[in-house]
Amino acid sequence: MTEQGNIPGMESASETIARIFSDHNGSGVGSEIADASARYHALDRLTFKRPADTRRIAVANQKGGVGKTSTTVNLAAAFALAGMNVLVIDMDPQGNASTALGVSHNSGDPSVYDVLEGRAQISEVMQRCPDFPSLEVVPASIDLSGAELEVADMPNRNNLLRDALDQFLEQSPTHYDYVFVDCAPSLGLLVINAMCAVTEMLIPIQAEYYALEGLGQLINTIGLVQKHFNPQLLVSTMLVTMFDKRTLLSREVYQEVKTHYPSIVLDTTIPRTVKISEAPSFAQTVISYDPRGLGAISYREAAYEMNDRSAVVLETIASRRNEN
Repeated sequence: MTEQGNIPGMESASETIARIFSDHNGSGVGSEIADASARYHALDRLTFKRPADTRRIAVANQKGGVGKTSTTVNLAAAFALAGMNVLVIDMDPQGNASTALGVSHNSGDPSVYDVLEGRAQISEVMQRCPDFPSLEVVPASIDLSGAELEVADMPNRNNLLRDALDQFLEQSPTHYDYVFVDCAPSLGLLVINAMCAVTEMLIPIQAEYYALEGLGQLINTIGLVQKHFNPQLLVSTMLVTMFDKRTLLSREVYQEVKTHYPSIVLDTTIPRTVKISEAPSFAQTVISYDPRGLGAISYREAAYEMNDRSAVVLETIASRRNEN
């Protein structure tokens, strides 16, 4: 036996593990684990700056399955983890954002539906996310699915959410740094309400070619809202989701989007991971469910990148407001 108690010529357990999890080109499991650990610790050293004004952001893409709700809840959680005051408004009748943020949203529960119908104020229906004390949620339930027909004939039907949000932010004793509105995967009246209530649009784009097909239609709809209802609305952010750095396709899609929208596509990409999809089944975001995983780390990096751009974004919105 050797000094370490191994048979001569055979690897020790530690040597075996090192061989399996290491590689020479920097693309193996070992380097990924080391990279994730370094990124996690680097995030803990970063300081977020409070925006000079509340950033009101709708997260929208009429194509389903692009990571829209995951992006909403995980960015909101990342900002809350960084000490920001955050409000999430769930405008999707499926209520998936409400599920991921751990708040009650059964049919009949006070929700955004009551706000749109004028029966309640935001302050009366919002709930605190159990994982993040500075994150408040206005939930949505299946009841919201009937709202489009019920409010269609109202003269101010496009501004129901805007009016309620304006009143809430003006009266709230808490200053909110970020407001996120999670939109339904459609281009109906609920999404128009969201676009009229905010000053920014965040568009998640799946790293697949067919995900680019509906982008033009969405940009066109945003343009119509800008022209007729909300001239200060700005497409401030695009985020590539479900990114697989091992595939040429993902890299090509990212470069295609970056080429067309160089100033608004985040450098950060969100990887395709099981943990991001798994977290809502435990009524959690991936930020709290798997804090050291690549999904949580990437969303926190995206949040920091967005935070770092706040001054430029708010200045652009202010200039649009002055022009109109």
